[in-house]
Amino acid sequence: MLYSEKVMDHFTNPRNVGEIEDANGVGEVGNAKCGDIMKMYLKIENGVIEDVKFKTFGCGAAIATSSMATEMIKGKTVDDALKLTNSAVVEALEGLPPVKIHCSVLAEQAIKTALADYYTRQGIDPTPFVGELKDPDEEHLACEM
Repeated sequence: MLYSEKVMDHFTNPRNVGEIEDANGVGEVGNAKCGDIMKMYLKIENGVIEDVKFKTFGCGAAIATSSMATEMIKGKTVDDALKLTNSAVVEALEGLPPVKIHCSVLAEQAIKTALADYYTRQGIDPTPFVGELKDPDEEHLACEM
């Protein structure tokens, strides 16, 4: 399986790894079939993502997509972060093998789950902003290590 230099860079030197103690948005998603689990921590001030960290247990592509996704939303508004798609993450990484696309979907869902948590903590129903969050296992039944 061939990975782009960008994927390898984000896998070997992941950005924004760790957790944020006083995060005001936390989201965790996982795909039990492949064992990829992502946890995202957001620190949001005045509608802007001031800091973002992640912890990912999974393959190199899962770590690379988590790293790239956090880079893409750091310093951005919540509205901009909600527009992040898995396709944009794949494009920023200069592609992923087809069997690894599900990793980019997990990264997108982890961010949306963290944003849903942020809205919930504000006493706001997240559904109008984040939409219905799908179970990644339902969407990606075919999964190879």
